[in-house]
Amino acid sequence: MGIGGGIALLVIGAILSFAVSDAIEGVNLEMIGYICMGAGALMLILALILNAQRRNTSHVAVVEHREVPPPTV
Repeated sequence: MGIGGGIALLVIGAILSFAVSDAIEGVNLEMIGYICMGAGALMLILALILNAQRRNTSHVAVVEHREVPPPTV
C-alpha cells in the first residue's frame, strides 16, 4: 500500500472535505475528509522513509570457487 495508498487517501479526503456538499445525519463528512487527509499524509511520509531506508542497504555476494582435480587415467 505505500505511496499509492497515501496519495489515494489524500485525494479521497480532499474530495470529502472540499467538494461534497451533501449532509448525512450524524456524520460530519468534512471532518472525515480531514482525518483521511491526515492519514494519507502520514502514510505517504512513512512510505518515503521506509523506501529511503531500503535503498541504503548493501548486499554482498559470496562466490565459492572449487578447484576440480583433473581426472586420472
